[in-house]
Amino acid sequence: MSMMTGEKYEQSLRKLNLNVYMFGKKVGNVVDDPIIRPSMNAVKLTYELAHLPEYEDLMTTTSHLTGKKINRFTHIHQSTDDLVRKTKMGRLLGSRTGCCFQRCVGMDAMNALSIVTHDIDKKYGTEYEKRFLKYLEYVQEEDLTCDGAMTDPKGDRGLPPHKQHDPDMFLHVVEEKKDGIVVRGAKAHQTGAVNSHEIIIMPTISMREEDAEYAVSFALPADAEGITYIMGRQSCDTRKLENGNIDRGNGIYGGHEALVVFDNVFVPWERVFMYKECEFAGRLVENFASYHRQSYACKAGVGDVLIGAAQTIAEFNGAARASHVKDKIIEMNHLNETLFCGSVACACEGHKEPSGTYLVNTLLANVCKQNVTRFPYEIARLAQDIAGGLMVTLPSEEDFRSPEVGKWLEKYYKGNDSASTEDRMRILRLIENITMGTAAVGYLTESMHGAGSPQAQRIMISRQVKMEQKKKIAKQLCGIKEK
Repeated sequence: MSMMTGEKYEQSLRKLNLNVYMFGKKVGNVVDDPIIRPSMNAVKLTYELAHLPEYEDLMTTTSHLTGKKINRFTHIHQSTDDLVRKTKMGRLLGSRTGCCFQRCVGMDAMNALSIVTHDIDKKYGTEYEKRFLKYLEYVQEEDLTCDGAMTDPKGDRGLPPHKQHDPDMFLHVVEEKKDGIVVRGAKAHQTGAVNSHEIIIMPTISMREEDAEYAVSFALPADAEGITYIMGRQSCDTRKLENGNIDRGNGIYGGHEALVVFDNVFVPWERVFMYKECEFAGRLVENFASYHRQSYACKAGVGDVLIGAAQTIAEFNGAARASHVKDKIIEMNHLNETLFCGSVACACEGHKEPSGTYLVNTLLANVCKQNVTRFPYEIARLAQDIAGGLMVTLPSEEDFRSPEVGKWLEKYYKGNDSASTEDRMRILRLIENITMGTAAVGYLTESMHGAGSPQAQRIMISRQVKMEQKKKIAKQLCGIKEK
């Protein structure tokens, strides 16, 4: 099969039999549901751009398994150039969608597994890598979207998996069979889950021998029997049910998250990539986290949109020439480009693992993500500052269309003559959407907690820096002799 088009991707989702719940009711048509569809549109764009000549170098590459042209989201990195192109692809898609486009997690999961399955096999003589590469070839051939699922509910954070009062707080194996395993538990905060063909499960923390049943990684079709998706709420999500599109802010694209429940789900052995190899669970987590922290170049792309919106509203308000506004725009650009620099740096400093896969520089990847937990919040604050209070006091689109009061909105919410009142309303709603509404989940909250919360990166930074070497250099320069 050749690479899917956007239309073929949409049709492929219609063939899935997903068990999805939202607002207490089962969703019969996930693809066309007005709340979910904008997130599907964002994934669809990853397929559409791959067929445009101007984006071919970023969106496509050659499979190291088959030599065929594939979508980069199904690729295993073969060089630092691959890692850099991944960064640039993320920024491109973030700027084109203004939200999370969801395919990074699966790509990062597959690259992490390509490294760890090789390492497990080398130590134990298992066949995980062979299984994984067969699975990878299937994903590439069918051009599938994969949901990488790592985060468990965790229950009592002070207890390891095997000591939880409810053992299902971490996904685990409950039964071994001749032809596979049976698992139970859940994965939380799953971005783009119902827009995916496959779901790839990974452990969420390092494991000890007592946690052996939790040290499991596998892949399943998204509509496998026993899997249920419960959609998360987002601020302003029901605006998508209203007439018109002004109040949505971003009328085309969006994101979503879900709790994915595994209720005694069967996994065939050929789909299992780790089971009971506890000492490799932490390595899988760290490799995935490093890749995914690099992936936050997408926030620079969304930042491009927000900066453009801030500049636009400044012009519509007649304030673009004010020195303090110019300075705020400069600061927003400075912070945004710094985010991008971190992602590029960890890619350029990547290295080749024994499996042949290239891994990012893990220290710089964690520094990149640590900046992402901070800078988008300041960029958003500055955008709201420039936009003004009307961003949150603006009446609804239905009021704007009202024959009784619409004329007053048209009159009193007019800015300067460079834009219509409606255009001014639209750009304000976009800023609201990115900094407070549905897109804020993918821009702000995801910036804070995605790929691990801030403390996770600080722990990794403390482990990765060469402190003894820094001390040695300092002592040498000031004449302190080593004892």
